[in-house]
Order: sequence, then structure tokens, then C-alpha cells
Amino acid sequence: MRQRSLIAITAALAAGALTLTACGSRDDDGGSDSGSGGGGTTVVIGVDAPLTGDLSALGLGIKNSVDLAAKIANKEKTVDGVTFKVESLDDQGQPSVGQQNATKFVANDDVLGVVGPLNSSVGESMQKVFDSAKLVEVSPANTNPALTQGVDWQTKKARPYKSYFRTATTDAIQGPFAAEYVYKDSKKRKAFIIDDKKTYGAGLAATFTEAFKKLGGQVVGTEHINPDTKDFNAVATKVKNSGADVVYYGGEYPQAGPLSKQIKAAGAKIPLVGGDGIYSADFIKLAGAGGTGDLATSVGAPVEELPSAKEFVANYKTEGYKEAYEAYGGYSYDSAWAIIQAVKKVVEDNDGKLPDDARSKVVDAMQNVSFDGVTGKVSFDEFGDATNKQLTVYAVENGDWGSVKSGTYNG
Repeated sequence: MRQRSLIAITAALAAGALTLTACGSRDDDGGSDSGSGGGGTTVVIGVDAPLTGDLSALGLGIKNSVDLAAKIANKEKTVDGVTFKVESLDDQGQPSVGQQNATKFVANDDVLGVVGPLNSSVGESMQKVFDSAKLVEVSPANTNPALTQGVDWQTKKARPYKSYFRTATTDAIQGPFAAEYVYKDSKKRKAFIIDDKKTYGAGLAATFTEAFKKLGGQVVGTEHINPDTKDFNAVATKVKNSGADVVYYGGEYPQAGPLSKQIKAAGAKIPLVGGDGIYSADFIKLAGAGGTGDLATSVGAPVEELPSAKEFVANYKTEGYKEAYEAYGGYSYDSAWAIIQAVKKVVEDNDGKLPDDARSKVVDAMQNVSFDGVTGKVSFDEFGDATNKQLTVYAVENGDWGSVKSGTYNG
């Protein structure tokens, strides 16, 4: 398995807290045989992610990591009398499909929590459906600030949905963190900004742009691309003619890789920089040899710095999943574990069994969940955002992602 190119994760597991020994086996219909658990009550953890299409590498990593968490909970009998099962639905990266999936999860009374989705635009489409049903949703990957802090988050933060949480940090931090690195460390002064017009990409590009300008950087061009195409030659020519010394792209790796390649081919030998949406081995494949020096920010700290995280990597590999856990594996595992811990609290508070209003009780319990997870200390602030704010800058080196700087952005 790849090491650096798979995931950024941030702190050690509490000593002895979890034994990452998997049991059970997967099936092929989106469900999971998560091993023998604690007894007669079955609790379903839903997973919504793109399991097919361009973004399936990330989506399958999410699904598998949730599956691993459920197996460990069942193996260790984390919740007495409860066996966890995973049911996965493919949102294809489409908001309309995600909304339909949310309705399906709500209709299944055994579902007490959902991990996902990957895309902020899909998350936006699901929030009201889940909140109306008092069904908790924990995303390992959504980074758009508006999902937790409201559309006016820059001037007046207001949490729109009580049932929505996330273990990934937001673009309010990620964009400026990248801008600071580009301006102060890479000494770039002229940026060309491109985004894919989607919730995640446009939002990330906006926060980068604002921070880059505040630092003294100049934006010498902006462009929006159609994410359904791979022909970016016209945009690449504009980049070349702009005199930019760096390109910032708000979007995901299926477009970012070809975009980088075509910008270099046009004669602009400058780095493309993006967020966690491009932090994938597939970006490197798509960008080709010219992608060396391209940069990405991603949540957390590098896996090679964390012995306990390597344990997660090893056990994921031992379990035999066909796909890599990719950028969000640790966050997906921790999202599932947060649901498991919330269910545990609800069961313990109700004499060892699930109450009739288990869903709303799980939402309430989630607000106070706190544990040492794969990605570090897992807990949530008053908006449902992760309290862990660490990020890492990665550069393409020798055909792989290598970490160049980790830290937090404090404004």
C-alpha cells in the first residue's frame, strides 16, 4: 500500500484503547457483514459516498474505513447488546442522488447515523432531510464553512442544522493556510485562480483568494471550468499569458490533474496548488511527469509521523480491502467511531437498551462525544465542526506526495 499518498492523520490512538483487529467479511451489494457483535439489537451505520465514477477512489476509501470501525466495535463488544452493520449508498458525487440516498436512510429505522458524504455540495443537499428526521450525519470530508456556520459565516456564524457534524476542518482554515504557504514559503506573488463552480471548489478558491490578497499577493486572472470536460487548453493559454507564477485550483483531482498537465504544456512551468480534493495518487497519474512541484493541502498530519496511525494502515491492509483508504480513511473511521460512541452513551443512559427516540438522543449525545481517535482528539465545537484544526502541505516529489509543512492557521 502507498504510505504518504494515502492520508493525512494527526495524533495517536489512546494506548490500548482500540485493538485494530478486524473480523467478518465484506459483501458486494453495499452492505457489510461486520462480524459478531454484542447481541440482539442491530444498529445500522449508513455510508454515503461516490462509489462509482471519477471520485470513487476517495468514496471507496470512506466506505471501507467505516466498515473497519464497525468490525472493531463488534469484535470488542463496544456497545453491549448492539451489533453494528454498515449499509452503503452511491451518491455518484451528485447532490440530487445524495438527497435521494438521505431519504432512503431515513426510511430505515435501524439507521442511527450516517457517515458522509465526500462532496460539500452533496452534503448541502442532505442536511435538511437528515435534520428533519433527527438523524445524525458526520462527514469526514466536507469542508465548506457554510454547512456548519451558515451562509453568512464570514460575518455572522449561525449553525443551520443540529444533526450535522464533521471530522474534517473547514475551508475557512484550509484556503488561508495554503495562501500563507504559497506567499511566505514559496514566495509566489501572482496567482491565477480557477474553480469548478461547485460548492467545495468555489468556496475554497474564495478563501484562498481573500487570504492571498491580504498577504500582498496579486490575482492576475480568474476562470471557471466545466468539471464535465477534460479539455482545458483555452484556460491553460490564459494562464500562460497572464504572467502568473502560481495557479490555485478549487476543485477535485479528476479535473486538476489534466488541468496541471495542460498548463505546463502551454508553456507555463508553474505549480498548481489545490486543497484536499486533489490530494490523491490519481492526481499524480493524471498530471504526469510535469506535475512535480504541484502542491496540495490536506487535513491532518502525515501518516509517517504517527506510529498509531501506521497501525490503522497495517490493519486496513490486513483486512484485505481492494481499494486504498485514500485521503479520508482516518476521518471516516473516526466519524463512524463517533457515531458508535454516541450510541453507546444513549444505550448506557437507558438501562442498556435503545430508547424509542434513539435518533434524537444520538444527535444530542454526539455534541459531547470526545475520544482519542485515529486522527487525534475527536470532539466537536458549538457548530458541529471538528476541534482538530491541523493541516499539511504536500508536494509532488518523485511520483508521490511528500509532506513539506504541517501546522494550523490562526489568521
